[in-house]
This record gives sequence, C-alpha cells and structure tokens, in this order.
Amino acid sequence: MANEAFTISRDKLTGPRDSTVLVTGGSSGIGLQTVILLHELGNNVIVVDRARPSPSAPTSLTSSPRFLYHQCDITSWKQQRAAFEAGVQKFGAIDCVFVNAGIAEYKDQFFKDELDADGLLKEPDRRTVDIDMHAANDTAKLAIHYIRKKGPEKKRGGSIVMTASLAGYLASAGAPLYSAAKHGIVGLMRALKNDTATLGIAVSVVAPGITLTDIISGRKPGESLSDWAQRMRAVGVPINDPQEIANAVVYLMSLGMEGNGKGLLIQAGRVADLEKGIATSRKIWMGPEMLELFRGGRNAPLFPNKL
Repeated sequence: MANEAFTISRDKLTGPRDSTVLVTGGSSGIGLQTVILLHELGNNVIVVDRARPSPSAPTSLTSSPRFLYHQCDITSWKQQRAAFEAGVQKFGAIDCVFVNAGIAEYKDQFFKDELDADGLLKEPDRRTVDIDMHAANDTAKLAIHYIRKKGPEKKRGGSIVMTASLAGYLASAGAPLYSAAKHGIVGLMRALKNDTATLGIAVSVVAPGITLTDIISGRKPGESLSDWAQRMRAVGVPINDPQEIANAVVYLMSLGMEGNGKGLLIQAGRVADLEKGIATSRKIWMGPEMLELFRGGRNAPLFPNKL
C-alpha cells in the first residue's frame, strides 16, 4: 500500500496543553512559529537561542509569564545545560523538547582548497556538523535527562521532536555536511526510540523540504524571501511556510507515545510518515533473504537496549 500524504490543520491541533516545552533555535523561522503555536495552546515555552526573538514575535508571547528566553550558544554543553536548568527553575519541569537549532551548509569544505599558514591544506571548518549534529545530540541528551527528572506530581514521560530535513533522507549533492548531519539526526531518532519508549518518552523527527527561513540560499541580490518563493513556486518547486512545519511538530507532540519513531516529511505543506513507509517496504529494499537474515540476528547481544 502506498504511503499516503495528508495535511495537518492548525485549527485541529488541541494539544499539548499545560506543558512546558523547550525549543532550541526558537527566536525565528520554524522554531519561533512552533513557540507561538505552543503558547497559544496554553503551554509554557522556553526559547533557547543566540539571538533574542525576532521583532515579528507577538508581544502577547514575549511579555507572557509563560514565556522564557535564555541566550545560549548551543555548541557549549554548559550553556545548554544552564538553559534547561533555567527552564526548570522557572516552570518546575520540562515535558517536551524541540531539537531545532541548526545552520545550512557552510562554504565548500570538499572541493575548494584553502591553505594554512604553513602553506599546506587547511583543516576543514566543521561548524555545520558541530551545530547540526553534535549540539543537537547534546540537546537530546539533556532532554532525556530533564524529562526523566520530573517530580511525582508531573505525568511521566514526554516528547522529543528533532528537526531533520529532506536532505536527511535524500541527500543534497550541494550540501554534503548538512546532509550527513541530518542523516545523523534520523539515525539518532531510530537508535533512541526503543529505549526512550521504556521511559514513556516519544522521539520523532520532522524532515522539511525547502522552507522559507533565513537560511535559504540562492536568492538574487536584494530579493525577499516571499519574492524568491513566488519565483520558485512558479517553476514547480514545492515550498513550505514555517507555520506548516510548526503544525507538524506540535502534531507529533500531541500524539504522545503514538508519535514515537515517526519521521514526517513536509513538502508544500503536505505531510507523509517516511518511517512508516520505510518499515512497510522493508522486504522490497532489503530483499527477502537479507530481511530474514536480519530478523534472525536481531536478538544477538551486541547492542542491547540500555534500559
């Protein structure tokens, strides 16, 4: 059976409510739209970002007692940990985390050679992987720790949603490190989901296609995002608005444990669960023999679940 696409209507989202949600990269783009929606639903929101929220953020959000901004360089473990601590201090606990902060491909690290002070090949710049994979891994580690720390008065478990990308499933040839990092996010979700399930924590990913955020490249000089989007849509390029990705994030959080292991691809506002499609087509892409061999080896005590 084909993997059917669907639409998530913002007005049909009724949860989560009365929860505390931490969002990295929450000051603009997808992160900010997610924060706005979560706040509208009645949640406490913690924005973790280098920059303060965009001037476009409504004052009903930034002046709310249910809002906290914590400045942070997410590549610093101590700064990230301090952000979680600040959230717990203000709101008492953390229920959900959106692991969202990231950057686009930074320059050409493979085919444009630069020399160092010794006249030899310069060490590559690793900021794309450092932010999009390593810092995201730190956020996921902190999320599991702090969600588990909730006191007995709070409901056990929670939700962690991570921003992958279409490039995390179908790599972009023009962005090798970004693609590798986003493949890593998908792999991290797959590797964590069985263990986190025993804790009542659902782990999932959103995998947006091209989305109108400030990391978009390829615009003409002086061209606005909206003008660029109009030009791209005119030639058939599927474009997302950040609100559509926010809808998918909040939808996953609202599912509770039913959302565990999902990977939602979003293109032109339409959504499909790629992880479901991959699982149901396993016999096709692995082949019957390899699938049976895999199933026979699943119980080998090589990498046992940790919990």
